Amino acid sequence: MAVLDPNEIFFTAFEPKQQNRFIMYIDGIPSYTIKTAGAVEVTQDEVILNHINVYRKVKGKSKWSDISLTLFDPITPSGAQAVMEWVRLHHESVTGRDGYSDFYKKDLTIDILGPVGDIVSEWVIKGAFIKSANFGEYNWDNESAAQNITMTVGMDYCILNF
Repeated sequence: MAVLDPNEIFFTAFEPKQQNRFIMYIDGIPSYTIKTAGAVEVTQDEVILNHINVYRKVKGKSKWSDISLTLFDPITPSGAQAVMEWVRLHHESVTGRDGYSDFYKKDLTIDILGPVGDIVSEWVIKGAFIKSANFGEYNWDNESAAQNITMTVGMDYCILNF
């Protein structure tokens, strides 16, 4: 008969991470403009090995899902201008020139904060690039809503430092 460990059956105090305690760093975009950031997600493909009369499954390729971001669009410094400067590294619409991945891929950092502002967790998003950017909408009927920019960011992979 197994013996129960008291640490597994009795309550242990813990402090959960909270969604509103984060700072995201993107080169060229002020951190205070970043309103929301989707969490990191990884998917593991499977490879099926067909052997005699059984199937065996092993892990295939890993795929890091895109991250959705929402930014405030302040008047100064312009959030739209900051995002467009990054977009122009991907593709310059005036000249039609595409950029090298060395120019437009960036490493992003999401620091998860504790209740006193200490960094309790850090994600580094490697090789991030803009897949889509939506600069919001303008509406005469909505006089109290702040203008937002939504972006979808693709990446190569992520690292959880701590």
